[in-house]
Amino acid sequence: MEGLSRRNGLLYSEKVRNELKVELLSITPNAEKLVEEAGRTSYLSFDKQGKETEKAFIRMLIKNGHFSVLEHAYATFRISDVSRSFTHQLVRHRLCSYTQQSQRYVDESSFNCVEPASIKDNSEAHSLFTKFVGEAKGVYSELQRLGIRNEDARFVLPNAVESQIVVTANFREWRHIIGLRGNPAAQWEIREVAIEVLKILQKYAPAVFEDFEIDEQHGIIKRTRV
Repeated sequence: MEGLSRRNGLLYSEKVRNELKVELLSITPNAEKLVEEAGRTSYLSFDKQGKETEKAFIRMLIKNGHFSVLEHAYATFRISDVSRSFTHQLVRHRLCSYTQQSQRYVDESSFNCVEPASIKDNSEAHSLFTKFVGEAKGVYSELQRLGIRNEDARFVLPNAVESQIVVTANFREWRHIIGLRGNPAAQWEIREVAIEVLKILQKYAPAVFEDFEIDEQHGIIKRTRV
């Protein structure tokens, strides 16, 4: 856990272009040593355990496809300033635990939106987008004025509305998410999140995630070994 910076109760924070934010809230202490300890139970090879032996051992596990051992370590992130479109994609990963900002209880009358670059860079599309968002805000507030509760007024909110979500997953599942969502075929927003998650996990569990490489030029994740 060396190098962790605690600010406002958080362990780590990354900011992407002053937009989406990925924050590490918690990670299994000495995660790689724990993975080794668990894995050596299978082989009864505790006598081979020593300083820095976890690195080679984890590489062996990954090379041989023994990913179940990675499930003993977990990481929890808060992901914020992202769209509901993004969170709808993320929660399809069923082996994670989630807690999301509630549109039922939170007043969304002053909501912010995530605008895709493809829309923002097209003047006509941007005009349509901003007009629609303004109308959605107006209708939401008017429904509130009419006594409609937030839980029903939210039905007019667009997928572009900003949200935040806390997600916990084991290292095996994070590898799955990173590999799938860092792919060039993935949607841009969830791909950016996957990249930021990978950057953080490579700092605290490098052997577990070292076979992933970030292509900064193209904004994608590649596997350096398969």
